[in-house]
Amino acid sequence: MPPAPIKASTQDHLDIEDIRNDLVILKDGSCCLILQTTAVNFSLLSEGEQDATIYAYAGMLNSLTFPVQILIHSQKKNIQSYLALLNTQEQKIKNPLLKGQLVKYRDFITQTVKENDVLDKKFYIVIPLSKLELGIIPTKEALYQKVRTVLLPRRDQVVRQLNRVGLNATQLQSDKLLQLFYNFYNGTGQEFVSLPQPVKLNAPKPIELPAPPVTPNQPVVADPPSREAGQTSRSHPFVVEELEDNV
Repeated sequence: MPPAPIKASTQDHLDIEDIRNDLVILKDGSCCLILQTTAVNFSLLSEGEQDATIYAYAGMLNSLTFPVQILIHSQKKNIQSYLALLNTQEQKIKNPLLKGQLVKYRDFITQTVKENDVLDKKFYIVIPLSKLELGIIPTKEALYQKVRTVLLPRRDQVVRQLNRVGLNATQLQSDKLLQLFYNFYNGTGQEFVSLPQPVKLNAPKPIELPAPPVTPNQPVVADPPSREAGQTSRSHPFVVEELEDNV
């Protein structure tokens, strides 16, 4: 009797070995942690604020002594649940004037989505740790301990530098990482779906870092040079414009 064929699992084709202790362990022996950051609308800043943001971002890049990966995940937003909520609220409103305004707003949103793609953007910074940096680790517990010893100071440095740019970063915990990768591999342009089994998700707590000490003889940093007349922020390097979603 021939042996039963072995069914291949989807996980056999993924690069992820395990997600544990808020870390992602890859099959090649490397690992990483992931930070989710906020965004800033660069176009709405004044010239002085734009200059300060540019120089702070350049200073952040120059201060890093380890590699990072910046990931922007754009997904077409499905607003069917939002439209369903508007329909539910419409049935509850008794005032005909308010109901008419809500109907006009719902029709406007529906027409806008038909004519334009509404994208939901999320921003992540991945801090990796290669297999060469880790070396030979005898046990998994020792591996997790060494990874945390190396990556946590790097995480704190990145968070501190992002705060200077005006961005807030939080490290994704294990449950959030599971939800994130599950939707990466199973999402099809729809809203993020829930895991097959109920999982209690807790929002990651922001990382609070102590303020750097101020010495009496601390040098005063000169203000960044202003732009010449006619020069816009679009011609300056390290400029990323982010459009806020209105829906």
